[in-house]
Amino acid sequence: MSVAVVYKSDVTVAETLANNTDSASATKRVVTHDEFNTDLSLIVTSPVTKVAAFVQALSTGTATIDLCDLTGTNGASVSGDGLKVQVFKMKNLGDNVMSITFGGTHPYEMMGSDFKVELDSGTEFLFYGNDATPDIASDSADKMDLAGTDEQTCEIMIVMG
Repeated sequence: MSVAVVYKSDVTVAETLANNTDSASATKRVVTHDEFNTDLSLIVTSPVTKVAAFVQALSTGTATIDLCDLTGTNGASVSGDGLKVQVFKMKNLGDNVMSITFGGTHPYEMMGSDFKVELDSGTEFLFYGNDATPDIASDSADKMDLAGTDEQTCEIMIVMG
């Protein structure tokens, strides 16, 4: 099995300047802001070997993601033991705020020891680890906790290598 990832983080904004600029032409008054966009092929820039993409449901408002016990494509077992999170994406499908943080037991500190991301309904979070995240370890650093309301759901994609 091989994994190749195209990672894009793009926000392109067209800003039309006021008519009081030197250029009278409307097309020359448009400034495009796209200089901070990122477009990478992770098979070249970062070692990626495993992926898990799934819909995670909360049970009574909580769930734990075990990076050493994930379900991958066609129900395959995926373990990130000894790897790093290269890309993490989460989208809140519920009607209420949902958060993700390091786990209460065997915390995986993807963004440090106090990371917490809160997502309102319909919002999403995309993280690129650039091979700088900690190693996943089944006996000490492999859990992330979700919290929200009742049985709401979210989409999760985790690329490891």
